[in-house]
Amino acid sequence: MNNPRSEHSISLTLPAHRELFYGGQWHKPKDGNYVDVLSPGTGQNLGKVAIAGEQDADAAVAHAVEGFKTWRNTPPLARARILKQIAVKLREHTQEIALLDAADCGNPVKEMGADVLTAAALFEFFAGLVTEIKGDSIPMGPDAVNLTVREPVGVAVRIVAFNHPFLFAAGKAAAPLAAGNAVIIKPPEQAPLSALRLAEIIGDMLPPGVFSVLPGGAEVGSALVSHKDVAMIGLVGSVGTGRAVMRQAAETLKPVQLELGGKNAFIAYPDVDPDAVAQAIVDGMNYTWCGQSCGSTSRAFVHAEIYDAVIERIKTHCAQYVPGIPTDPNTTMGAVINAAQHQKILDYIQSAHDEGARLVYGGNVPADPALQSGYYVEPTVFADVSPDMRIAREEVFGPILAVMKWTDEQAVIEEVNALEYGLTCAIWTNDLERAHRAANSVEAGAVWVNEVGKHFLGAPYGGNKQSGIGRDECLGEMLAFTQEKNIHISLRRVAA
Repeated sequence: MNNPRSEHSISLTLPAHRELFYGGQWHKPKDGNYVDVLSPGTGQNLGKVAIAGEQDADAAVAHAVEGFKTWRNTPPLARARILKQIAVKLREHTQEIALLDAADCGNPVKEMGADVLTAAALFEFFAGLVTEIKGDSIPMGPDAVNLTVREPVGVAVRIVAFNHPFLFAAGKAAAPLAAGNAVIIKPPEQAPLSALRLAEIIGDMLPPGVFSVLPGGAEVGSALVSHKDVAMIGLVGSVGTGRAVMRQAAETLKPVQLELGGKNAFIAYPDVDPDAVAQAIVDGMNYTWCGQSCGSTSRAFVHAEIYDAVIERIKTHCAQYVPGIPTDPNTTMGAVINAAQHQKILDYIQSAHDEGARLVYGGNVPADPALQSGYYVEPTVFADVSPDMRIAREEVFGPILAVMKWTDEQAVIEEVNALEYGLTCAIWTNDLERAHRAANSVEAGAVWVNEVGKHFLGAPYGGNKQSGIGRDECLGEMLAFTQEKNIHISLRRVAA
């Protein structure tokens, strides 16, 4: 009988180029630095990748400045045609890219295929909005015309995270490209391969310099953020990284777009079926990619009337998530990104035990011998959590759910809002008035009512408080990468 773990519809295709992509060409890093990329699911060495430094950032930005001069003057509908062609090209490579991301970042291959399709949809979406980059006319009387126009900002840098490497590398480029900017992607240091493959696939579809990929760590990130010729920064990352980016960007007064961390709440009222609540709570944890998601609803506040029933049913729904090799199409839960994050998650599990939380499910490293070379943690649920425990206050970025009991609505809203984060919140109730009032009261940028975890193309996504600045996946994202110019034209004749 064949081993299902080795059966794939396609073979793993690694990027042929491991260098830096800018100016329409591949370049070796100027200081010659390379680093090995290891698969978090198997420990397999996926080869070396170049590490860009400050000199490489300077060269890439110089080429991007030149590319921008061409791209900004490309008619909007011509830009849109190219973006739509990119979407077609991405879909042609869906399975290949999904398998590459699974091997590189540890998320299951099935989920990574959806990421590729979402990235393609973002290119099509923003291609369709290029004619919405509009200005206004301001009445000035019969002797003047006053109008505004929106222009691209210039060179935009987007620094992206490891939990959805391809989706972020491709999808976060779509809006600034549609607006006429040159884009430099700084892929995640932990999982850079799909961004390099992206450059191989679409690099020659855009004028030289318009799209660049600079793999590397903090050095190249810092160099790009502080560069005088970079006009705007977009980041998907932690709160700490967001603060560092803002400090550096302030030196050149460049705007930032930040999608940061979250410690998101799920509020269950007593009028909802306990099994539906349990399923939604588990779904909201994003266990598929090990809870490594800024949008995971990792704080579940369940009303006392249904608390015990929900806890019991959570066990059943967690059982569908079984850690497995990420490239296996049957895997329902992947690997943690690296050893450091793995140990951090285990430390949080120990702290929950030490602080008196009750373990309901998981909490261990899987015993499966096939997984011993990777970084795996079982889906983990703690009940009887108090708001002062670490797993109730800090973003774990791992598969740990904290469940808390409540009885007083005002008190639970205060607990939900007590943290510095404000990304998402899920509210489950069949009382429409209660749902509206709760949604209005919680401090979060995205609120789901009787839904959880979904993004809706065209609907703004982003955080309040320390969870970010700006909104993505909507018209506002594209307009954020433009700047308004006012033009006043006097109609009075000037003496010759």
